[in-house]
Amino acid sequence: MAEKIVKLMQGNEACVEGAIAAGMRFYAGYPITPSTEIAELSAEKLPRIGGKFIQMEDEIASISAIIGASLTGKKSMTATSGPGFSLKQEGIGYAVAAEVPCVIVNVQRGGPSTGLPTSPAQGDIMQARWGTHGDHSIIALYPSTVREIYDTTIKAFNLSEKYRTPVILLMDEVIGHMREKIEIPDPDEIKIINRKKPNVKPDEYLPYKIEENDMIPAMANFGEGYRYHVTGLIHDETGFPTSNHRIAENLVNRLVNKIKDNADDIVEYEEYLMEDAEQIIVAYGATARSAKSAINQLREEGVKIGLFRPITIWPMAEKQLKIIAKKVNRITVVEMNMGQYFNEVDRVAGKYTKVDKYSRVHGELITPEEIVSFIKEG
Repeated sequence: MAEKIVKLMQGNEACVEGAIAAGMRFYAGYPITPSTEIAELSAEKLPRIGGKFIQMEDEIASISAIIGASLTGKKSMTATSGPGFSLKQEGIGYAVAAEVPCVIVNVQRGGPSTGLPTSPAQGDIMQARWGTHGDHSIIALYPSTVREIYDTTIKAFNLSEKYRTPVILLMDEVIGHMREKIEIPDPDEIKIINRKKPNVKPDEYLPYKIEENDMIPAMANFGEGYRYHVTGLIHDETGFPTSNHRIAENLVNRLVNKIKDNADDIVEYEEYLMEDAEQIIVAYGATARSAKSAINQLREEGVKIGLFRPITIWPMAEKQLKIIAKKVNRITVVEMNMGQYFNEVDRVAGKYTKVDKYSRVHGELITPEEIVSFIKEG
């Protein structure tokens, strides 16, 4: 039995360690606060294990580089924050359309524009969902502890490989920079998923051919004898562009439904003290940590309250939220933005119960005391 490895680790460091454990061997990025430690540690670690790190000239080049590396079979990642995340949106859309696995980390800071570079925020929630143009689905995950950052980074790579899609790992300045003691799991205990490979010869390979009852095409790696066309244009199963209306509709529907129809496999959440709860808080990331502390205080005063913490932000845990909404008399969404996730929670749960929000955009973490006061005010 392997000896347990326990480390005091920063959130951004845990992201790199988790990525490497998942098989990440290529990182391209441009330094930006508060994500820079991810680039720094990747630059230090990847060359030691046969991986590649490259600092690109900008954020657009960074997302383009990881798409190219992924097409050669390398598990690839980039990290950024608000302004850089905006610049990456065209590349994210390209990866969605061309079905190229990759992971994009967004350690959120105050916005809009340059905003508050060293302060926490959660203002990119809707940008993660709809930042790139056109109809599409996206997977976005949001951990709230350092150990969970490690685990969720691995999950981001696994989902990206399984569903041939970019996956966004959302963080915030608080969890990115905080340090906690974590136990590193034995590599043999870590579940790793790799992309499905073709079982036909190169001259028989169709890069976007769908097998019966399977929405994910097999993916060949460039450099292994397979040659095929990759484009962000609407394309047929050969990978070449087409303007055929039927093919266009089928492709967009498949890109959306391969995520939507597998929500039960993708969606993850935590329920805390929910068994007898008469009202709940919905919170994620660093805000969920404050919410959990507030709930403990309120419980001591006899308030029957619980926490629903989405770990998968997109796709949303709609099924579970509807079930909960029918059992409680109030849902309060607490977040460091002006109500981006509140709008979605209200859409799903508002017909069943009261949904309200506590939102701040002042560049500081919402405290447990603020949440306690808001809940008591009713």
